[in-house]
Amino acid sequence: MLDVPKGLGSSRFSSQASARLSAVLQTAKDLVTIEDAMKALKTDRSTSAKLLSRWQSQGWLKRVGRGIYAPIPLDALTTQQVLKDPWVLVPALFSPGYIGGWTAAEHWDFTEQLFRSIFVFTERSFRTKEQTVQGASFTLTSIPEGAIFGTKTLWRGQARVAVSDKHRTIIDMLADPRAGGGIRHVNQCLQKYLRDPEASTDTLIRYGDMLGNGAVFKRLGFLMSQQPGNEPLVEECRARLTQGNAKLDPALPCRRLVKAWRLWIPKSWDREQPRD
Repeated sequence: MLDVPKGLGSSRFSSQASARLSAVLQTAKDLVTIEDAMKALKTDRSTSAKLLSRWQSQGWLKRVGRGIYAPIPLDALTTQQVLKDPWVLVPALFSPGYIGGWTAAEHWDFTEQLFRSIFVFTERSFRTKEQTVQGASFTLTSIPEGAIFGTKTLWRGQARVAVSDKHRTIIDMLADPRAGGGIRHVNQCLQKYLRDPEASTDTLIRYGDMLGNGAVFKRLGFLMSQQPGNEPLVEECRARLTQGNAKLDPALPCRRLVKAWRLWIPKSWDREQPRD
């Protein structure tokens, strides 16, 4: 439940309007929706939408999406960013979807690198893949309907936010190295994952099968074959090799073909890899 701002009975606000806004805020969670107003005030959609729009123009709410508003704290110095935790915007704006990629890697402590934007996988289609809402940057990637699995639900304030679990985070970044900030960083996250007490190569394989992206096993098998002691996982990947060649990282010039993995890699890959 949202905190109800004190001082709504100012000259800008009638006592009736103050009571109505207070009722809506008490019904809402971190964000205010048209449905919250309908439920709190027993009004129809059109009337509720007009009320929220009016309260925005009066400076009590900030529109963050279609039919979605954030309350503006009375002590806010600016309305450019009125939410303390931008993660609560993800289910409101991009559902069905989940936080993944480099943001999930940060959450699971697979990396110490900080990224400017929040990476979101969503079943919805957006014309603009880079969006800024309430001062927070979001990087969006569309996924097929029904491809949401391997996620955990976190409570952020009053919002239920889905984030990829540790295994799905790695698989997603192997499927699309861009989601992990490039294959070199993805490999670092993979090595950190393998040292995690909850790491499961069986789960990696199972998630890779469920995702159905052959490039996942080419990249995973190649990366694991670079170090001794990973033979069982390497063989599982080898057994799943699909036809055709993929790139280790589509964003890099990959001019050397490793036929054993049907994978194009940068010529400099070996000498550029850090040694543990």
